[in-house]
Amino acid sequence: MQKRIALFPGSFDPFTKGHYDIVNRGLKLFDEIVIAIGYNSKKHNRYFDIDFMVEKLNETFKDEPRVSVIVYNQLTSNLAKELNAGFLLRGLRNTTDFEYENSIAQVNKYLNANLDSVFLITSAKYAAISSTIIREVHKFKGDIDEFLPYKI
Repeated sequence: MQKRIALFPGSFDPFTKGHYDIVNRGLKLFDEIVIAIGYNSKKHNRYFDIDFMVEKLNETFKDEPRVSVIVYNQLTSNLAKELNAGFLLRGLRNTTDFEYENSIAQVNKYLNANLDSVFLITSAKYAAISSTIIREVHKFKGDIDEFLPYKI
């Protein structure tokens, strides 16, 4: 039987407890999850350094051998092919997320017919958390520890 490998792509700037929850719940569905930190062409400058984020995620998942972390700069559908990942794992907080993710899922399926998107609804306690809000709070010296699965 072929391994069920899921790619969990995103800019993860930063990776939040909501993202962490999606990965942990995804481990019930998949044999392996690759967290893929991508360069978003719409987001020219990262707030948190990408190497710092890789380090924090490797630390966070050090006891979970089925989770790996990579950085990529290519089409997600092509990366999935290279990794033999048959699934994209995505979290949905609300209907706005669904509209956006649905469009991306359709294009990814067109580009890679063997790639299926799997959406998990964000747990209610994390639904209000977004990387954008966390960056804003941090920028103005607010405490963000409660929203992250690691210490800054």
